[in-house]
Amino acid sequence: MSSPTTTGGTAVRPFGMRDKVGYLFGDFGNDFMFTFASSFLMIFYTKVMGVPGAVVGTLFLIARIVDAFADVTVGVLVDKAPATKNGKYRVWMMRMAAPVVIFSFLMYQTFAIGASMGVKIVYMYVTYIIWGILYSSVNIPYSSMASLISPEPDDRTSLSTYRSVGSTCASLVIGVVAPLIIYSADANGNQIIRGGEGTQVFALVSGIFAVCAFLCFFACYKMCTERVKPEDHHSDTVEGERKSTLHMIGNALKSRSLWGLILMSLSATIAMLFLMQMVNYLYADYFRSAGMISLTVMCGSLAMLACAPLVKPLAKRIGHKGCAVCGQLIACAAVIMLFVLHTDVPMVFTIGYVVIFFGVGMSNMVCYAMATDTIDDIEVTQNMREDATVYSVYSFGRKVGQAIAGWISGNALTWVGYKAGAEAVQTDAVRNNIYNFSTAIPAAALVIGVLLLIFIYPLNKKRVDSNVAVLKAKRVAAEG
Repeated sequence: MSSPTTTGGTAVRPFGMRDKVGYLFGDFGNDFMFTFASSFLMIFYTKVMGVPGAVVGTLFLIARIVDAFADVTVGVLVDKAPATKNGKYRVWMMRMAAPVVIFSFLMYQTFAIGASMGVKIVYMYVTYIIWGILYSSVNIPYSSMASLISPEPDDRTSLSTYRSVGSTCASLVIGVVAPLIIYSADANGNQIIRGGEGTQVFALVSGIFAVCAFLCFFACYKMCTERVKPEDHHSDTVEGERKSTLHMIGNALKSRSLWGLILMSLSATIAMLFLMQMVNYLYADYFRSAGMISLTVMCGSLAMLACAPLVKPLAKRIGHKGCAVCGQLIACAAVIMLFVLHTDVPMVFTIGYVVIFFGVGMSNMVCYAMATDTIDDIEVTQNMREDATVYSVYSFGRKVGQAIAGWISGNALTWVGYKAGAEAVQTDAVRNNIYNFSTAIPAAALVIGVLLLIFIYPLNKKRVDSNVAVLKAKRVAAEG
């Protein structure tokens, strides 16, 4: 536990388990919405609403690009906003919690199912894009908050780990519970959507998850304390504000460490989000065993949780970058093996999936700490600290990865001749191509991500420790 800290001269509670658990709840809330959308929104649009996969893929591409710019806009706005007596980033997060969960629920409504395809597409675009913008307005301040909760690398490793545990717990709940509610079998054993055309099952599940998400955000707000005083980026003139905004974004983009983190995250996001989106089709259509989706996702989530006790001691020895490299190499090897095997045994794929997510867990549990390392590095090299702006630019890269993954997922279904509809049955050729796409694309993206992490991202353990020492001395001098 860290020693007591001061913010603006006022003593505050020392960093401890309350902050870790509170921060865990934040990503639990995020991923009740995000993971459900990543895993099941395409299923809802293609199988329930009857929208072609290519149309959905294009939506994901456009919406994620809009979200990416929304991330940067939100980041700059939050950085320029004054801190309040209740903190800065945690207050922004809580303000936007209610709107985002409402739109998360609205995305899964079926009242337009009998309308023309144009009406369906318009409703789909409006609700999904608004939800994405609102999600940015919650996720950016939540993510930026970590650097104000504690300045210590070990504490930030803990926050990053607990955040990933929260995300994994949400994925576990969604991956296990949602398929059991959403899927049923027809007379021939084929997996179909429960309730058929016009089913309300998605609205029911999304409504429950929306309420859970709001409660998690509230728990995060109440349990976390911001201890580090944020910099003031406000200018008294409109011209000064405009120049300040451009300067803040420009500073962030000068950083090699940020570019390395962005490009690595983009590749990793394409790999994992594509696999998450395709695994439902893979088990329901290729293996014809939708019941295995719950077991597979549960085991993958448990594998990620199993990483949690290992990450902090490993990071102490080899640093955050070392952990990320090891994790992505493990995931990369496993998905390449699945591609080569082209197994028709569901349990074999499940075992490979578990190994993939063990590796992903090692990487994910330090990626947010790597973002705060990057924020520190920019402060050391450029003498400017812009937590939300830097995180939002990093998030921009992740959103581009999400856009590409969503676009590929939707179009991959069209490329292989996938039949949309709640009760559609696929041909053997389509089923085999679903398997090939589900393994080849993540394998290629992970290989690229590992190379970027090794050769572009420069923040090894030695440099991170040096930056921390420099900033600690700077803050001691400022307080003195």
